[in-house]
Amino acid sequence: MGNAIKWSNHYRQKIVSAGQAVEAVRSGNRVWVHEGCATPTPLLDGLLQRAPELRDVEIVHMLTLGSADYTLPQYEGHFRHSGLFLGENVRAAVAAGRADYTPIYLSEIERLFWSGQMPLDVALIQTTPPDEYGYLSLGTGIDCTLSAAQCARYVIAEVNDRMPRTLGDTFLHVSKVSAIVETSRPLLELPPAPPSEVQHRIAKNVASLIPDGATLQTGIGGIPNAILEALHDRQDLGIHSEMCPDGAVPLIEAGVINGDRKTLHKGKVVAGFVLGTRRIFDFIHNNPVFEFHPTQYTNDPYVIAQNERMVAINSAIQVDLTGQVCADSIGTTPYSGFGGQTDFIRGAARSKGGRPIIALPATACGGKVSRIVPVLDPGAGVVTNRADVHYVVTEYGIASLWGKTLRQRAEALIAIADPRFHDQLTDFAARAHYLPARDLLEVA
Repeated sequence: MGNAIKWSNHYRQKIVSAGQAVEAVRSGNRVWVHEGCATPTPLLDGLLQRAPELRDVEIVHMLTLGSADYTLPQYEGHFRHSGLFLGENVRAAVAAGRADYTPIYLSEIERLFWSGQMPLDVALIQTTPPDEYGYLSLGTGIDCTLSAAQCARYVIAEVNDRMPRTLGDTFLHVSKVSAIVETSRPLLELPPAPPSEVQHRIAKNVASLIPDGATLQTGIGGIPNAILEALHDRQDLGIHSEMCPDGAVPLIEAGVINGDRKTLHKGKVVAGFVLGTRRIFDFIHNNPVFEFHPTQYTNDPYVIAQNERMVAINSAIQVDLTGQVCADSIGTTPYSGFGGQTDFIRGAARSKGGRPIIALPATACGGKVSRIVPVLDPGAGVVTNRADVHYVVTEYGIASLWGKTLRQRAEALIAIADPRFHDQLTDFAARAHYLPARDLLEVA
């Protein structure tokens, strides 16, 4: 009882308004922001109001939801965003040179904090109210934020009574928090887009590579949603992923995802964060099926590889005829980030019975542009190199590339490209000497 009284007294003493809380931010500080559905909007709004008195404040985060107004031209010189994974709300600023992008594996971000290479002055986080022992749960996003809060000199917590309490390595004690802003508001949501016909065709091909008893890593979007929808006839699936989307909920409720055959964290859905809607927020609240961990653990390729039959499913912007994967930029313009793609591709490759998969539509821009390309666009970043790529899947089929020659790779990738681009790709492959002249008619 005495300890409960002690922490609760400290908790009450730390409660302030958002404006008062962010007075701790000084010019020249580096500020971490909780990502995704846990974006602490009231704290960011308070920080924006202080813009006239602040200079050179660096705001660091991965994908956040909301407007990210601190990246607008009028705040230049006051705030500068440093992105470790880019969302739609910051891309224009990065493209215009008002913000920065750091290419880095998701599994290595926390090492920047712990090593001191990226010291953090302030962390802006969102949590649940404290439990009876004084612990706050980081709810929908453990990701890199738990480590950021543990390393930052000053921690400001938006304590939202509508944040789901999640289990695992998700907790931060009240004593570690410097200021508390109490709120009661709906979390920001990222509703899943209904899959298109093309995405359903891709999903059918990907699903053919997923056996009973597989452990899955998927992202968010039309293709992952379609893949999950295609798995209702499977048995004993598991999840070990950097994130978990809404689409996993019906499979868990149906018993398709039960983790019974997992070889690591048996019976548990392991993730670093969720992106989605209230459906998954309500489902993960105090749900012992879920076990959340920081991404330095969930995305460690050594940890991932301990899951037998690990199936990692990731996307791409372009794949060239040798198998190089661009996933973070459009030419020289940064678009998203490395995320966990390479972490999971390498982990799945080392898993017993594992299958690393790159899944993408064969075309972009309404069918006018092939995403299977002769060479990547000038300046395009290689997120996953050609030696790491095993399977590439489009709506036209599956290309198995691991251990294959350049000729075999070109043949396989041309076969899953949109037929309208076969001649163009084949002509290039011949000029590059990937395909001997005698093979041209066979491939075309």
